[in-house]
Parts: sequence; structure tokens; C-alpha cells
Amino acid sequence: MSFSLRSASLLVAGLMGLAGVAAAAAASHGSDPRLMAGASAMCLAHAPALIALHAVWPSVRTAPLAALLLIVGTVLFASDLLFRHAAGHGLFPMSAPTGGFLMMAGWLAVALGAFLPRGNA
Repeated sequence: MSFSLRSASLLVAGLMGLAGVAAAAAASHGSDPRLMAGASAMCLAHAPALIALHAVWPSVRTAPLAALLLIVGTVLFASDLLFRHAAGHGLFPMSAPTGGFLMMAGWLAVALGAFLPRGNA
């Protein structure tokens, strides 16, 4: 079995969906749900995007870059919020803004994919 970035993006999409639902559940039971709800929203917004990128991978040249940026950005952003909730401090200085910037870059890569199709697409 070959494991590629494409396969990894689908795996991460499933894990992000799981984490998003778990964070939403935790937010509904905590005293201050804002951080967990934010982490949940980011995971649940980007998991379907990764599934869509997996589906269009063969025809959109920027799909690998977009997936990588969305994965790393979402993990950084959501992890920072989870750490702030659980430990009272962030993952590392500027981790949430870095994650946010990477997510925005990932969405820009998705948009640029409209102008850089592969093959007959």
C-alpha cells in the first residue's frame, strides 16, 4: 500500500472531523466554550475542504500545496486554542496567527488552482 500526501489528506480530514465533533462536545459542557468552539469550527470547516481537495487532486495542480497548507494551518490554529483551554497558555508564541496565515494561504492556493488546471481539466 502506497501512502502519499493525497492519502494523508484524506486521513487528516477524518481525524479533523473527529476532533471537531469532540471539541464541539467539550465546548457544550465547559464553563467557557469559546476556545473549544473556535477549534471545533476550524476543524469542521477544513475537514470537508480536504475531502474536496482529495477528490479533485488529479485535475487541480495546486491541490497538494493547498492541502498541505490547510492541514498545517488548521493543526497549528486549533492546537493553540486547545492548549489555551487545557493548559492556560498557547502552543508556542504566534502559533495561532501562523496557523491562520497558513490557512489563508491554503485557500489562496485553492483559488489559484482555477487558473492552473492539469491536463484536460
